[in-house]
Amino acid sequence: MKAWNSEILTLAMLLPVLLIIGFSTGYTVELLLLTTVTILARQVYQINRLERMLRQGRVSRLPETKGIWEDIYYHLYRMKKADKRRKKKLSKMVDQFRKSTAALPDAAVVLGENDEIEWTNKTARDVLGLKKGDKGQRLPNLLRSPDFIEYLHCEDPAGSSVIIQSPVIDGMMLELKVVPYGTGLRLLLAHDVTEMKNMERMRKDFVANVSHELRTPLTVLKGYLETVQDVDSMDAQQLRNVIAEMLAQAERMQHMVDDLLLLARLESRQQKKGRCVHVPELLEQLCRDASLLEADPARIQLSVASKVNIYGNEQELRSAFNNLLINALKYSPREAPVQVNWYERDGAMYLDVEDQGIGIAAADISRITERFYRVDINRSRKLSGTGLGLAIVKHVLVRHDAELKIDSELGKGSRFRCIFPPHRVC
Repeated sequence: MKAWNSEILTLAMLLPVLLIIGFSTGYTVELLLLTTVTILARQVYQINRLERMLRQGRVSRLPETKGIWEDIYYHLYRMKKADKRRKKKLSKMVDQFRKSTAALPDAAVVLGENDEIEWTNKTARDVLGLKKGDKGQRLPNLLRSPDFIEYLHCEDPAGSSVIIQSPVIDGMMLELKVVPYGTGLRLLLAHDVTEMKNMERMRKDFVANVSHELRTPLTVLKGYLETVQDVDSMDAQQLRNVIAEMLAQAERMQHMVDDLLLLARLESRQQKKGRCVHVPELLEQLCRDASLLEADPARIQLSVASKVNIYGNEQELRSAFNNLLINALKYSPREAPVQVNWYERDGAMYLDVEDQGIGIAAADISRITERFYRVDINRSRKLSGTGLGLAIVKHVLVRHDAELKIDSELGKGSRFRCIFPPHRVC
């Protein structure tokens, strides 16, 4: 109001002066008209300058002027500064949002009204095969999964989800879910459920395999028990044979239960650093015990290139090493040698168990450590064992921060390598 008061006061003071000069000179009307035109020209000039400033977006420097226009420029400058502060704050919030969404383990895609891509995070580009240049493209044109397209066009996609395979990463399963937000916008989230699907498959396989493994000995026991019921028609030797077979089947089930309990303990307990285990002595004892059961004691060839020991649980390591050795002997011809090597490389300790047996197909290597997984079902049925040996080996090594590497070729044998990190060395 001060500026308006100043303008009005100036005009009020100027008008008497103009009237006095006009009456004295006889040009009152002309003088008033000239003054009015001058004031209007000044207003037009200020309006033009304001329009030019707004068109060019330059309000950083205030033009020098007086009166009401000085206040107008000042208020405009304040609005511009406030707008810059809001833009800066909004830009910071957007950057934080993008950084947070980029750090999310899940893929995120913002979709428009017609399923066009508005924005994607890095994970979405990695697992869905999208690119930054795909903005504006319709997602169904890029992600050509019939299940996903049907899910996207259903009446209420937000209330459900769909699981598809990643178009760029083999074996990765993604759960896609659409969440509506804003006006006509939807957020597509893709979560990696590969591990969950694998666990579900392993659970089903586990139940099926346990049922299968227990069915055989139970059937045998049932048959022999029915035979024993008619004990009067059996001689002593037949009875002894029946009882021996029943004991063998019972022992088989007992071994299976023991291995399952051992796996449960390995999964439930946390492994501490443990005591210093004398691995060379342990390997010598295991090889000596196994040789006693072989027709050729020299079949097992032990090479100890290092006397270094490791921290761990001796009973667990004994079980793991023994399973590797027994598997190598079991799946090799009776005359084929089995090589056991303990050595050091780059500060880490290595145990290699190498055989010249039937080998493992490349497609089976990734699953060979699963419970009850059988490479050759017909051959495995003829061999004794619970099918849990390599699963125990894997869990024992994980608890000892170690790694299991399997190199194998069908018909040429296999090599199971256990790698213990340097911090396990004692």
